[in-house]
Amino acid sequence: MTNVPTDDGPWLVVGLGNPGPGYAGNRHNAGFMVVDLLAERAGSRLKSHRSRADVAEVRLAGARAVLARPLSFMNLSGGPVSAVRTFYKIDPARVIVVHDELDIPFGAVRLKRGGGDNGHNGLRSISSALGTRDYLRVRVGIGRPPGRMDAADFVLRDFGTAERRELPLLLEHAADSAEMLITDGLEPTQNRFHALL
Repeated sequence: MTNVPTDDGPWLVVGLGNPGPGYAGNRHNAGFMVVDLLAERAGSRLKSHRSRADVAEVRLAGARAVLARPLSFMNLSGGPVSAVRTFYKIDPARVIVVHDELDIPFGAVRLKRGGGDNGHNGLRSISSALGTRDYLRVRVGIGRPPGRMDAADFVLRDFGTAERRELPLLLEHAADSAEMLITDGLEPTQNRFHALL
């Protein structure tokens, strides 16, 4: 038995990050990077939408989907995500949020449904705006900051030189996992991607 909802409504895949070119290469923008890759795969481009997000209507793994990047800063992501979900009438069970995760080693992708926000302000904002934590998460591992560096500083820095060499594969895995969540459900996707690292 999979966790794939049985109706044929669209999916919403949200990538989290901060808007603007100054943040584009930051670790905190891993979600944006994955959604951009999904749009590229679908031959589409995200465009400004009245929900205060850039969106693209695409087909992912044969299913109707909306890709979104909130145009608010990370800790205010909930408003735009809720507005996109409402506009497209998407069930919260079909919402996939792609975000960076400090507590997962760089290079790993982990998936879950629900749970806490683990100090991630973007997730906290989304859970509050949606009125539920019961949505899917694609967690892109960025690892812990070195030494005594503050976590807030670490996530707002660009990926390091060595990380940038590995980043394309990490983004591919995260994008693949988002598509597989749509086709196969949570448990088979966890079984595949949790085994990679």
